Amino acid sequence: MARDLLALAAALGGTLHPGPGAGAPGPTTLVDAALRWRDFTLIGHPHYATIVAADRRDLEEATLDGSDRRLPLLPSAVLALPDGELAREWLPSAPGTVLLAPADSGELLHARLTALLAQDQAAEDRAVTLGTKVLTQVARRGGAAAIVNELASRVDGWAVLLDTHGQTIATSGAGSLHVADAAAVAFNRPVRVRHPGLQVHPVGLGEDLTAYLVFSSRSGRESTHRDLASQAAALLDLVLRRQDHTASERLGREVMLSTVLAGGAEAAALLRRWGVREERLAAFELSSRSQAVDVERLLRRWFDGFGVPHLFTLEQDVARGLIAEEWLGALEAQAEEFGSPPRPALRLGIGSARLVNALGPSAIEAREAHQSAVDAAVTVRRFHRMPSVEYVMDRLPSQDAARLGSLLDPLAARPDGEELLRSLRAYLVANGAWSAAARTLGVHRQTLMHRVASIEELTGWDLADVDARTGAWLALRARGPAGA
Repeated sequence: MARDLLALAAALGGTLHPGPGAGAPGPTTLVDAALRWRDFTLIGHPHYATIVAADRRDLEEATLDGSDRRLPLLPSAVLALPDGELAREWLPSAPGTVLLAPADSGELLHARLTALLAQDQAAEDRAVTLGTKVLTQVARRGGAAAIVNELASRVDGWAVLLDTHGQTIATSGAGSLHVADAAAVAFNRPVRVRHPGLQVHPVGLGEDLTAYLVFSSRSGRESTHRDLASQAAALLDLVLRRQDHTASERLGREVMLSTVLAGGAEAAALLRRWGVREERLAAFELSSRSQAVDVERLLRRWFDGFGVPHLFTLEQDVARGLIAEEWLGALEAQAEEFGSPPRPALRLGIGSARLVNALGPSAIEAREAHQSAVDAAVTVRRFHRMPSVEYVMDRLPSQDAARLGSLLDPLAARPDGEELLRSLRAYLVANGAWSAAARTLGVHRQTLMHRVASIEELTGWDLADVDARTGAWLALRARGPAGA
């Protein structure tokens, strides 16, 4: 927020006259402080301009015998004088940079300079306060990595967080050369640094030192960025020392949901131990259009209001879970109410209610419904209300549906038939994206490709063709849970 000398001269309605020496402050030098002549004893910051407000007679008195200790400092400072004929006559003999501005005296000129710099400092303080608030918010959601990302964005540069052994904890906007330079300046290594002007902020103090935060900025707001980085380092100290118990809880729920979705008697038994007494549940997926919305916390509040167990987990900003059939309407209503303007809209996909020992197909339906809600920009989409496939299946005679489902008999007849059917469904849900489908199944991409090749060989389909994929999907839908 600090002004340079040229901007300050313009604000005062004056003129800037650069000094003759090579080390004299220039028009783009940022201003550090404004002092009265009687208070001037040293240069405040070697890389900033110190402005000294004086009257013409102050200089005359100081130069009478040349013993004034302030005179040798003038070439490195900026002398501010009331503009007038006498000041302009003296200008050619000035030892350094001079700022001439309209004023009745040096005292009044100092007061104007102080007021302008105070405004700049207040704006700088507001920027640091706002930045600290945002850093605190992102720290709650994303931890150390989120703080480093936000800092790099706010300083318009890059940032690196290193542990006390020089290992990288998090980076943002930094390449390998930046990381190497950050380690060099943080640990005072005797190597050439290719990116000068780096700032290093220790995270923690003394024996409690936990990391080093190093950043570089493309803009000239060094003071604001220095203060903001200090706040970021303090937040990082808290984050790196904090034990995140919610992470263990989230991991436990994720493992339990995986077991439940695998189906069978073990799934039903686990749900009973989880406090679920209902015979039928439905899967859902929920996300937000805005990263400012904590979807997991939102669901926790809703489920507490319903009085039901927290059967959900968060994966890549999408909450996936299960809920009793009787609470589907309430969940849908909450999402619709929260998503109404001007609040950020949610995207909720709901699968069909199924028996607790066979919930896998419902989870796949919820994923499809969620993607449909995202694509259609609607808040809620239930799978059985999706217009395309359900419309066809509802109007298909039972014998034709059975004949359509029988197209998958060559797959079901094999020992690995269920595995092939699941792979086919995952491949179709991912719209033929190998990596996404493989992640869903938890297998390697090459494994999935071999399975799809076997499916094509057994059925005679070319799944690269959209008509073949449509027919395969209708066959899966006609087969029902057995096709999942």
